[in-house]
Amino acid sequence: MPYTLINGKEVSEKVLEQIKQEVNELKQAGKKTPHLAAVLVGDNPASMAYVNSKIKTCERVGVTSSLIKFETDVTEQTLLNKLEELNNNAEIDGYIVQLPLPKHISEQKIIEAIKPGKDVDGFHPVNVGKLVLNLPTYISATPFGIIQLLEYYKIPTQGKHCVVIGRSNIVGSPMSILMAKNTQYANCTVTLCHSKTENIKQYTLAADIIIAAIGKPNFVTADMVKQGATVIDVGINRIASPDTKSGYKLVGDVAFDEVSPKCAYITPVPGGVGLMTIASLLKNTLLAAKKEIYK
Repeated sequence: MPYTLINGKEVSEKVLEQIKQEVNELKQAGKKTPHLAAVLVGDNPASMAYVNSKIKTCERVGVTSSLIKFETDVTEQTLLNKLEELNNNAEIDGYIVQLPLPKHISEQKIIEAIKPGKDVDGFHPVNVGKLVLNLPTYISATPFGIIQLLEYYKIPTQGKHCVVIGRSNIVGSPMSILMAKNTQYANCTVTLCHSKTENIKQYTLAADIIIAAIGKPNFVTADMVKQGATVIDVGINRIASPDTKSGYKLVGDVAFDEVSPKCAYITPVPGGVGLMTIASLLKNTLLAAKKEIYK
C-alpha cells in the first residue's frame, strides 16, 4: 500500500480561506478587524523569517498586524513595560513574543507577563492549565495544527497507541495532553518519550501514530516504525547540503525516504506541519477578536 502524504499546504490554505471569510463577515457587520502583534528581539534569521511569514499571512486573510522590534541588548524591564502596554491596548486582540529570547531575558517571566486573553501562542500557565483541565483555551499553534491535519485526513486515532517524541512546552507536552483527550481525533493511549528514554525503539515500534518533535535531524529511522503507522514530523532542521545553492537544506526529525514506504500517512518537511502553525496562530487570533474564550 502506498502511503498518503499529509499535505500541510492544502490544509493550511483551507483554514486560511475560512479565516479570511470570517474576518470579512466581521468587517461587513461593522465589527473590529482582528489585530495580531508580534514582538521580535534581536536579529535571529529564523525568527525574522518566521515573523515575516506571519505578517504576510495576516495581510492575506485581512488581519491587521504590527511588528514591534527591539535590539538584542534590550533590558528585560523595557520588554516587560512594552508587554504591559500591549496588555492594555484594546486595539490589539492577541500578540506573540517570538522565541528564543536573548540569554539575559527570562522567557518564563516574559510568557507570564502576557495577558492570558491575548496569549494567542497558548504558552501562558493559565492557558496551559485550561488545556490540561479540558476548558476552552488557546491551544499552542503547532499541536493545534497537527490536530487539524488528523481531522482533515480523517486519520483513525480512537484507542490507538500514540508515541510523542520530545517533551518541550511548545510541542511535545501539549501534544501528549491533546492526544489523550476524550475527543474524536484523539482518545489515544499516549507514551511520551524524550532524550532520556531508554530503548526508544521498543515504544516507537508499538506505535500506531508517531509524533516526532525532538529537534534531531533524521532521528526516526525505518527500523523504528511499524508497517501502517501514521508519522507526523514536527522537526525543522537545517543541515549542510552540497546540492543546494544556499549550501543547506531543511530536513525533519524523520528520515523521510526510508520511513515513508512503511507508513499509511506521513507529513513531509517542508510542506507539512510548519504551514499549519501559522494558520493555527491566526485561528487563535480570530478567537481572541471574537472574545470566544475570554469574554
